[in-house]
Amino acid sequence: MREYTAPDIRAGRLTAAELAANFDDVKPPLDPKRALVESSRCFYCYDAPCIDACPTSIDIPSFIRSIATGDAIGAAETILEANIMGGMCARVCPVEILCEDACVRNHSEDKPVQIGALQRYATDALIAAGGQPFARAASSGKKVAVVGGGPAGLSAAHRLSRLGHEVTVFEAREKLGGLNEYGIAAYKTVHDFAQTEVAFILALGGITVRTGQALGRDITLEALRRDYDAVFLAMGLGGVNALGLEGENMAGVEDAVAYIARLRQAKDKASLQVGRKVVVIGGGNTAIDIAIQSKRLGAEDVTLVYRRGPENMSATHHEQEFAQVNGVRIKHWARPVKLHGHKGAVREIEFEYTQLDGQGRLTGTGETFGILCDTVFKAIGQKLNLALVKDPLNGKASEVLDMAGGKIAINEDFATSLKGIFAGGDCVASGTDLTVQSVADGRDAAMAIDAYLRGEG
Repeated sequence: MREYTAPDIRAGRLTAAELAANFDDVKPPLDPKRALVESSRCFYCYDAPCIDACPTSIDIPSFIRSIATGDAIGAAETILEANIMGGMCARVCPVEILCEDACVRNHSEDKPVQIGALQRYATDALIAAGGQPFARAASSGKKVAVVGGGPAGLSAAHRLSRLGHEVTVFEAREKLGGLNEYGIAAYKTVHDFAQTEVAFILALGGITVRTGQALGRDITLEALRRDYDAVFLAMGLGGVNALGLEGENMAGVEDAVAYIARLRQAKDKASLQVGRKVVVIGGGNTAIDIAIQSKRLGAEDVTLVYRRGPENMSATHHEQEFAQVNGVRIKHWARPVKLHGHKGAVREIEFEYTQLDGQGRLTGTGETFGILCDTVFKAIGQKLNLALVKDPLNGKASEVLDMAGGKIAINEDFATSLKGIFAGGDCVASGTDLTVQSVADGRDAAMAIDAYLRGEG
């Protein structure tokens, strides 16, 4: 074992000014002049590939044309009709693999239209102007329970309310927003934008919010189905995958999702403890976010280790490059095999090099290496807490939610195996695990629920 210096995990590594700069808006918004110039670059394609690339199918050429004619509010209404969380999606969507990747200007001699930035410009203008561009239909007399106040739940709640239904959102945490509030890197959504967007959605009316209400603890699926005409499950993925290594509970080994949540809610980032030598295990957006934020909190050495190659990481190439620009070292083709500690705290993590065998399966090479560290962040994915949905309703074995791949099984109308209960977002396997996909799920599930409540589905 190599010589080791005692762990150095502490708060206040950087000054308030340094932290403010590090967690300022990573993508400053367009001003009116730049928005006008950028909107003029759009070809306003009739059969626009950017629309097909957007999970919520926003009419991108139409909203950009509105900006070009000076109608930012009209542009925002077009966006929000398809995606009620268009403001957040403009900030966090991986546009480089979605709409902007499909842009016809995206080739070696040109660059794509900045669709994401234009979308933010329009939605910010509408929210700043105040008011609510949508109205509720006449009351249907029906009540819908939405479990989970994240992107899928809020999207469904807004659409259901517009359709005239009374909606109650049950959220386990203190605030609505889900990952938008608790799980996204702080430098991507500054100035409490997640709550600004939540307030905008709730301003429609017809939506009652009950926070601190967790399924299985404070509310039951059986009671919800009894008291409401329909139920929409959108609780996301509350469980975190474990490394499965001895000593995983020692000091310094942290869940990346939980730490990001603490960072997002911290009133003073100088109060957050951060290690000097940090290792992050994972290859997705959470791994990238915790690695960059550790660096921006003052960590000296941050290494992200992923078991496969860069092309296999769920984090986009853009995100990987951004991490490296921020001083994060990324090592591929290695997996953790052992944690070494001293006096109850982690001090080194041992990895084994990996490779693909003749059948394309990941295997270890037997060769290992170690990285000295005082903090290890686990970011190897989340899972549905099956304890929330495993119990049969009314004590009947036939009244149990069907599962598929560890998530809730649904049909093409987002209906589960139990009548009147629908599901969407990360708790089902409906597509990519992105905010925009969850918003699309919530919107489409609301339309299916509406048809069910009206006897048409």
